[in-house]
Amino acid sequence: MSVFPAIQELGHQQVVFGYDEAVGLRCIIAIHDTTLGPALGGVRFWPYSSEEEALTDVLRLSRGMTYKAAVSGLNLGGGKAVIMGDPLRIKSEALLRRFGQFVESLGGRYITAEDMGVSVRDMEYIRMETSYVTGLPEELGGSGDPSPVTAYGVYLGMKAAWKKLTGTDSLKGVKVLVQGLGKVGMALVERLRAENAIIYATDLSANQLEYAQAQFGIQPVSPDSWFMHPVDILSPCARGSILNSETIPHLRCAVVAGSANNQLADEKADSYRLADRGILYAPDFLINAGGLINVYTELEGYSRKRALSRTEYIYEATLRTFSVAEQRGISPHEAAMQLAEERIRSISTLRTRTYQSNLSLSIV
Repeated sequence: MSVFPAIQELGHQQVVFGYDEAVGLRCIIAIHDTTLGPALGGVRFWPYSSEEEALTDVLRLSRGMTYKAAVSGLNLGGGKAVIMGDPLRIKSEALLRRFGQFVESLGGRYITAEDMGVSVRDMEYIRMETSYVTGLPEELGGSGDPSPVTAYGVYLGMKAAWKKLTGTDSLKGVKVLVQGLGKVGMALVERLRAENAIIYATDLSANQLEYAQAQFGIQPVSPDSWFMHPVDILSPCARGSILNSETIPHLRCAVVAGSANNQLADEKADSYRLADRGILYAPDFLINAGGLINVYTELEGYSRKRALSRTEYIYEATLRTFSVAEQRGISPHEAAMQLAEERIRSISTLRTRTYQSNLSLSIV
């Protein structure tokens, strides 16, 4: 991948590469847009197969954070960071603190948070070197694990999609397949169980499947053929790009609504592949915004009650997105992107007018 064409294509403002051989740190921080506020997004610690894969991931994820914040009504921009390497092998206090120094060098343009491969405890180490960090432990005034709030938002987006399709948002008796039983997937299963949905689940970990079966009565599905299983709602809650030209033709569901970022391998083409098959897609960056809302709330003094209340906006925003998609004759994914871009443009215009007004007053 050529770096600058990729940055230009997605419209990024800044991409920073951090390297420290002594501690084993190789990281990329991508700032997509700061029109609405500082770029906030988690740091993902992952054993990427190549630097190109890591760059592609951080560019797509950071742009998704811009849209996620904008469509959720938050005064935040979009950013993301990735650390290349196996966290089970190379993660250390020194590495995390060095990463914190790179975050600090950006002067607040980027605020980091927890993501895959990074724990709440890791955020404490990063916090030792920078104040531009969220997702801290509750005992330090932070919000702790954001997974329950993320799952709540996905659950609300799922209910909104089912209401759009059937006229009711009750999930009682609805067949839902959760792909991926990490923290968010497991919290989502718990929500669905409380509403008496019929839950299927798949995960690469047999232990996770066994736990979910014992605790919530899920019906396990093979991780090799999950996308062929007949259900009402498919909920991807693992890694991205799992909705593509190979899997979409085999889907046997009416709705796709999950927490995974960048579920569509090709955003435009795959969003219309789903639409052509009559499958209603709840845009991932809209319904998984609960985690971002959670850490945004932390910036002003955390309250879980306030975070959950703000997350309830996802239900209304999802229904609005479906309505706009119908009105404009486009896919829900494109509708959500357009709504996000329209908000960014309107706030940008507002700030320009405010600046010009202040300039006029100063001249007078």
